[in-house]
Amino acid sequence: MSVTESGGQLLIYTTVTCGRCWFLRLWLKRQGIPYTEIGIENDAEARRFVRRVAAGYMSVPVVVLPDGRVLVEPTHARVQAALAS
Repeated sequence: MSVTESGGQLLIYTTVTCGRCWFLRLWLKRQGIPYTEIGIENDAEARRFVRRVAAGYMSVPVVVLPDGRVLVEPTHARVQAALAS
């Protein structure tokens, strides 16, 4: 799967050291929301994608919604609202 295509699933781009990523994963699990996680440390294509959507920064988490919309460093409330719309 290309990093720019969600394939109809929720994708989250993360790093191992990101606390916000850890909390997002925990929240998604508690809500029963399935997702696919893509670690960017060892994936050059994923890093390029994150930089492109985050104005040149390595900002994570990045969430790609099933409809292709992208959220950079979203709150749980913002993810929930985006999934509901």
